[in-house]
Amino acid sequence: MGHEIGLHSLKPAPGSRHKKKRVGRGEGSGLGKTSGRGQKGWGARSGNGERPNHEGGQMPMHMHQRKLRGPHMKKSMPFEQFGRTHTQPVNLRDLEARFDDGATVDPATLAASGLATRKNVPVKVLGQGEITKKLTISAHGFSKTAREKIEAAGGSVTVID
Repeated sequence: MGHEIGLHSLKPAPGSRHKKKRVGRGEGSGLGKTSGRGQKGWGARSGNGERPNHEGGQMPMHMHQRKLRGPHMKKSMPFEQFGRTHTQPVNLRDLEARFDDGATVDPATLAASGLATRKNVPVKVLGQGEITKKLTISAHGFSKTAREKIEAAGGSVTVID
């Protein structure tokens, strides 16, 4: 019968452990005198060791990358430009799919149907898609093509201030 296996007989796998390099143990060892640190200078002193990303006086990579910009950084280039109007778009194809002929469409009914769900953000109707139903639409803005297509289908347009 073989030897007993247990906690007392555990060993590391062969080749997984390495002996510590013993420096400063005489010239014959190959690591005597200066112990592999060369002659004088910063590298020979204690506490040396290059810092990660140190590039020896050259401008480090992380410093000459583009700086982060945006509303959270409050720097010279804000994310949202001054004076830009912020609206939520609704296309005619969406109105065609969600509303019946003769329906009245306003921001409240748009939100109820899953369009223009952001509160206190103006709604602008855009002219993408076709419309065949006669709708009465109230919104904060209309594109030129949207207005033309709605009126051509027999609907009416009301701009909310």
